[in-house]
Amino acid sequence: MSGEEEVVEEMVEEEEEAQQEEVVEVEVEEAAPGVEEPAEEEPAEEEPGEEEAPAAGEDESKPKPKLVAPVLTVPKIPEGGEKVDFDDIHRKRLEKDLTELQSLIEAHFIQRKNDEAELLALVNRIEKRRTERAEQKRVRDELEKDRQIRIAEEKERKELEDARKKHDGDAKKKKALTNMTHQYAGVQQRDGKKGAKKQTEREKKKKILADRRKPLSIDHLNDEKVKEKANEMWQWLFTLESEKFDLSEKLKKQKYDVNLLQHRVQDSQSAKGRGKGGKGRLR
Repeated sequence: MSGEEEVVEEMVEEEEEAQQEEVVEVEVEEAAPGVEEPAEEEPAEEEPGEEEAPAAGEDESKPKPKLVAPVLTVPKIPEGGEKVDFDDIHRKRLEKDLTELQSLIEAHFIQRKNDEAELLALVNRIEKRRTERAEQKRVRDELEKDRQIRIAEEKERKELEDARKKHDGDAKKKKALTNMTHQYAGVQQRDGKKGAKKQTEREKKKKILADRRKPLSIDHLNDEKVKEKANEMWQWLFTLESEKFDLSEKLKKQKYDVNLLQHRVQDSQSAKGRGKGGKGRLR
């Protein structure tokens, strides 16, 4: 309301100045009655107001309506010795100022109404944007929560899979260790039996050798018989060496075959182990 009071004060000051100017003009006209009155030109200056008056009513919806002063007829100063009615002039001036003030007040309220409408629209847009951002944040939070849940589930599944693999590996190692223990016990048992068997075979060999190595009684033989006996023994030794060579070659071949089969078994087992390990990595 301070702005309206300032406008009123300015209008009052303008009114006082206008009254002083009119008094001066009247005195000048009384002093020189032959001079034409310039007051008749004032309506021509106010004619644009007649064209703008209806436009003011049409543009009330615009944010900043133009201020239009109403058209008032300027009282003519009577010629000759007639008296000038200053009260009527003052009253009409006040009416004009009051009309202008009312127009300013109406324009102010229209502008205020438009500003309030714009402010309300701005508040609505801000609230709408805030709601949209809150919805977007809620969606992002839900997506992030789902992602964290999937990561936790994947981690738990991987831990369970690793624990299962470790348990299976421990079980296989334990089983292999048990089998090795049983095999070692069996080997020891077989070694014991083999030792006993070797001892028995050694005794048999000694017995056979004792039976074969008979003392030579060649004292009573002549030279021809000794030569025949030596030739017979040489043939028998040759036969034994031949059999020994054949048996040693056969043993070598058997050892080679056994080693070859062992290498093949080891290669096959290692290939199977690599295949299982690769499948596990692919899963």
